[in-house]
Amino acid sequence: MNDKILAVQSMQDYILEHLTEEITMTDLAETAHFSPWYAHRLFKELTGIPPAEYIRKLRLSEAAKRLKNGKLRITDIAMSLGFDSIDGFTRSFLREFGMTPSKYRFLPAPITLFIPYGVKFKKLFKEKIIMENVRNVFIQVVRKPERKVIVKRGVKATGYWDYCNEVGCDVWGTLMSMDSLCGEPVCMWLPEKYIAPDTSEYVQGVEVDKDYAGDIPDGFGVISLPACTYLMFQGEPFREEDYCEAIDAVQKSMDKYEPSVIGYQWDNENPRIQLEPRGERGYIELKAVKLK
Repeated sequence: MNDKILAVQSMQDYILEHLTEEITMTDLAETAHFSPWYAHRLFKELTGIPPAEYIRKLRLSEAAKRLKNGKLRITDIAMSLGFDSIDGFTRSFLREFGMTPSKYRFLPAPITLFIPYGVKFKKLFKEKIIMENVRNVFIQVVRKPERKVIVKRGVKATGYWDYCNEVGCDVWGTLMSMDSLCGEPVCMWLPEKYIAPDTSEYVQGVEVDKDYAGDIPDGFGVISLPACTYLMFQGEPFREEDYCEAIDAVQKSMDKYEPSVIGYQWDNENPRIQLEPRGERGYIELKAVKLK
């Protein structure tokens, strides 16, 4: 991995660690070990936006999460995230999300949160994976109720990066702003019967109650799914830079696993589910099964 990617990643990491503090271009340049001018240019080149806008978007998204939680005053949230005044915060929030902070607090609709994707991860995904150590994968039975899934479909995507290239990575930010039955958004590989004409097998969405009648973001659709049993495959916790190896270990384990040993067979009529790779909990995928 080259020095440019590592430099920008170090700036991204610094921003996350100091989000509630004052962050200057000098701070970021020292972290990257480049001049402020070059660090600024490099950051914009690899992330697509200047550092100041990146910080602003990240702070506004953090503010939205705190507003939805409802435990802090709007003024306290604004001040704690570095906004100089409540008026300035309100204007910024309105420009970013199309509603005022007070309206969002009392009537939270789906919005697109800013997700700070690390620049090093896309590079790592493309590099050849060499498994050096055998990793443990834990398996448990999970039962999901009848439910709906609010999804954003791609075009031809069969996996995460193809999907991002087709519809953009901002979809995850929208999903993160929505309440989910399982506590977080999901990625799914859909069986043929759930794939709409000229759309992708791989989608991202959020699971909601079967009687859900709330807002559906523009460009999203709804799939109704039956109650289903899944085997959840969960790998060991991993370092962020090792996420490709962690994914590979779980997927190879799934491919080799024979569910008949516990009285099941694979159920290809229900979606395969992927959760967000998080190092602290290990990579997780769920595959549907039914009784033999």
